[in-house]
Amino acid sequence: MARPLRIQYPGAVYHVTCRGNERRAIFRDDEDRRTFLCLLTWSMNIYSIKLHAYVLMDNHFHLLVETPLGNLGEFMRRFNITYTARFNRRHKRCGNLYQGRYKSILVEKEAYLSALSRYIHLNPVKVKKLAKNSPQAQMEYLCQYAWSSLAGYLDQRKSEKMVDYHLVLADYGGETKKGRASYRRQIQADLATSIAVKKDVIGQSILGGEDFIRWVHETILGEKERCEQPTAIEIKRYARKDTILEVLERETGKDLEGLRKEKGDLRRIAMDLLYRYGGLKGPDVGSMFTVSYNMVSQERKRLRERLSQDQRLMDMLRRIENTLSTMKI
Repeated sequence: MARPLRIQYPGAVYHVTCRGNERRAIFRDDEDRRTFLCLLTWSMNIYSIKLHAYVLMDNHFHLLVETPLGNLGEFMRRFNITYTARFNRRHKRCGNLYQGRYKSILVEKEAYLSALSRYIHLNPVKVKKLAKNSPQAQMEYLCQYAWSSLAGYLDQRKSEKMVDYHLVLADYGGETKKGRASYRRQIQADLATSIAVKKDVIGQSILGGEDFIRWVHETILGEKERCEQPTAIEIKRYARKDTILEVLERETGKDLEGLRKEKGDLRRIAMDLLYRYGGLKGPDVGSMFTVSYNMVSQERKRLRERLSQDQRLMDMLRRIENTLSTMKI
């Protein structure tokens, strides 16, 4: 059987799974799981990945990720190699940890993001020993399961910085008590009826409606076949830069010159978005703002610290990111 296509483009969303070699455990204890999540967060920051949902099982994991830079392959390669090395060193073993390469399904965000998040969150009760339990017992188990993003969807106090809850919860009333209660009710309903998403996957690689599948084949796969030259890629990259600056100006009222004069959060957001969504390197961003690339790195770090303290700032960044994702720059 031919390998499924690897389809990559800026703003793409994927359901990613990876299973242990010979179905053996990839997590032997909670220390392994904590290491996995720590390395996942680190890798996401490096490759500008957004995480919408996850679950860790004994011998496999599920991720629902978005790639603003269209770089799933680079991200997963680096992440899997890093975790394998850490696991092997800790457990004094060598060799492959995973059964072949990771599996990824390209997802139509608007149609399937919510359903896939729930499919992922239901995994812990799909094992044989729990599958026959009552829906109530299964729900209790899910609420207590520590290695899943579900807890943050049900209770804001248990939310994790690494997870972006915004888009999924938008379908249920937003990141509010009402929205989370609605998501809980849907999970409970799914326990009784189950979610059948695998049957809709086309060619082992795409989950979406007819229009989405047609768009992927005509726009994305068509571009791949034409094999763009490096100069064309650079033109696209700087076209993304202009789009980002336009969105920033609409949101903040400041053009590039105004952002250059800023010494606070707005300039930090501009630097961060140009780096993550524009595909610009640190020196390129530094040159735009007449600072060193080290300063760009420091400012992006300060932004992450500020986001954890300022909800209004976080909301602004998410609005801009959602606009950019929708535009598929």
